[in-house]
Amino acid sequence: MIFQDVHARRLQVVLLVIALTVVASAQTPAPPADKMPAAPQVVTIIHRLNGLKMFRLLLRSEQVQSIDSLESAFNLTDDVHTNVIAGVAMDDGQTIVAWLPEADVEFGLSEVVAPRPPKAPQASTAPFPRSFEDPDVTVIGPDGKQVPAKYIGLDAVTGLSILRLEKKNAIAAGTIKDEPVNTGQTIALFCPAPIAKTRPVLARMGVFKSRVQDVQAAPSGGIARFRVAGPKLSRANIGGVATNLAGDTIGIVDGLEGDVASILPAALMKRAAQRVLERQTSVPRPWLGVKGEAIAALKVDEILNHGWELQRAEALADKHRGILLTQIVPGSPAALAALRAGDVILKIDDKDIQSADEFTWWLEQAGPSSSVEFTVARPDRQVEEALNVKLSGKLDPSFSFNLRNWPASTKKFSLIDQGIETIVLKPFVAAQLGTTAGLLVVYVDPVTAAFEAGLEPGDVIQSINGKPVSAFSTTPQADTYTFDIVRKKQKRVVTVPAKKK
Repeated sequence: MIFQDVHARRLQVVLLVIALTVVASAQTPAPPADKMPAAPQVVTIIHRLNGLKMFRLLLRSEQVQSIDSLESAFNLTDDVHTNVIAGVAMDDGQTIVAWLPEADVEFGLSEVVAPRPPKAPQASTAPFPRSFEDPDVTVIGPDGKQVPAKYIGLDAVTGLSILRLEKKNAIAAGTIKDEPVNTGQTIALFCPAPIAKTRPVLARMGVFKSRVQDVQAAPSGGIARFRVAGPKLSRANIGGVATNLAGDTIGIVDGLEGDVASILPAALMKRAAQRVLERQTSVPRPWLGVKGEAIAALKVDEILNHGWELQRAEALADKHRGILLTQIVPGSPAALAALRAGDVILKIDDKDIQSADEFTWWLEQAGPSSSVEFTVARPDRQVEEALNVKLSGKLDPSFSFNLRNWPASTKKFSLIDQGIETIVLKPFVAAQLGTTAGLLVVYVDPVTAAFEAGLEPGDVIQSINGKPVSAFSTTPQADTYTFDIVRKKQKRVVTVPAKKK
C-alpha cells in the first residue's frame, strides 16, 4: 500500500518476432528413478499474442517507444509470440488458476474495475477489432486433449489469472486442500520443460524436486507464503505449480531471487479464484493512497520529525506497533477520510498492526471498495480516534503504465490521456506494413471518445489537426483532435473530442 511514482527509461530497439507453433504432448515426462508424484490437477496453458498485442506488451513492460525493423513475414494480426505455462484445475474441474501476467495487458485499465465491453460496438454489426478480443488461451489436460477456455480476469492482489472451461468437470481434478508446508520438506515443481529449437515446438510439463527453505505465517493464521531452494531454479520456473510428494497442490511460484523461489500457497489461490469469479472480471488491489513506515523500524528522532512531542514519541516507539504515515496522495481514500502525514495507524478493524507486511495483509483481505475502521493516533491529539475509510482499487504498478508519471526529462509525445496507446513506426517498418511513418495504434480504451469515434488498433496516425506527428514533442492541447490515419492502406479521417481532465 505504499505509493510510488512509476519511472521509465527511453529505449529504441530492433524487434525481431518469430511466430511459434506449439504442439502439446502428454503432460508429464517419463519419471526418473526416484518416482515423482502424479498431479492430475496440473494442466498446460498455451497463450498466444498477435502482433498488435505484442507491441502493446513491449510498450507497457519495457517502455519501448519505436519499432526500427521487423522480419519481412511479420503481420500485425498473426500470432507472433506464444507462452507455455502450467496451471491448476480447481475442485470443480472447470476453474483454472495460473500465473499469466501478459494476459491482462491485453485489456485496458478501465476494464479492471468495470465489466468488459460487448463483443461488438453499439449501433454496428462489425466485429470488435481483434485487440479487444479475449486473450487467446487454450488449456491442455493431463490426457493431452485441448479444452477451450475463457479468460475471466486478473486478481491483482496475488497476480494470478483465472480461466474458465466451458463445462464443469471438464478436467478430472482432485480436491485442492490447504495442505501443511514445513521447512525442509521436499516438494515437486511442475513447469514447462525446455523447448526444442526445431519446428513444430514440442511443449511438455517437466517436474523436479526442490526443498522448502522457510515458511511465512499469515497474520490471520495459515500460510502467507513460503520459499523453496534448488540448483535448477530459473525465471522459467515462475508460474510453476508446487505439489507435495503425494501430488497435492500446495502453491504457485510467483517470483525468484537467485536460486530461491517464492510460492503463493493454495489458500490464496482459492481466494483469488473466488474474488475474480464473483466479479466476472479483473479485481484490483485495495488502495488507500498512503506512504508510511512501521513504528518498529523507526528511531524516536524520526518520529519527532513528524510533529510528535518527545514523551508520546517514546511511548509509540516502546510499543513497537503502528504505521507512521509520511505521505497522503491527494484525492485518495486516505485523503477523503482526513488522514494526515504524521498520523499513526495502530489498528485495522481491531487488529493490532506491527509491521508493513501486516498492514498490507489486512488491507488486501478487506478488498477494494470495502470499508475498514482504523484506530489512529495523532500528534496534535491526546486521544486515539476511530476513522472509517472506504478503499478504492488500483492495479499493481507493473500493469499501470502511465506516461504522466514519467519524469519531465523523459516525457515523450503521447495520446494516453485520451485512452490511445501508440508506438512509433520508423519509415522502413512502415513501408513493410504498407503505410508511411507515423504512430501505430496498439490499443484504444473502449470507454473513450476515441473508441466511439471509430479509431482502431492497427490504424497508423500520420497527422493531428493538420500537422504531421513528427512535429510534436509533447501532446497538443485542443478541444478536438482530427486524426489523418491509414487503415489497411486506405486513408481516413477520424475526429475525436478531447477527454476532459
